Amino acid sequence: MGKLQIDILGVSFAVQAKEDDAYLKKLLSYYKEITDTIQKSGVQNPMQTSIIAGITLVDELYKEKARKASIQKELEEADSEDAKKAEKLTLDMISAIDKVLS
Repeated sequence: MGKLQIDILGVSFAVQAKEDDAYLKKLLSYYKEITDTIQKSGVQNPMQTSIIAGITLVDELYKEKARKASIQKELEEADSEDAKKAEKLTLDMISAIDKVLS
């Protein structure tokens, strides 16, 4: 179980989660990177920065889920094609065996 002290956008608090400390620090570091980028673009209001950072992260997550679904679909289609090829090869071999045995 990990603990993390968060000091960001003028707010400070501690959180505890089932993930380890290193993972939580990595998450916070990434979030800080995003908020810093947003603030450098001119947004100085902490609430706006926080909301834009949240939307940015949701956008990343949504795109990653779509990419994963696309890859999964491609794999399923490839598996289906492979199954059809295997079935054709099997039927061809059965036919060749039948010819030899006849």
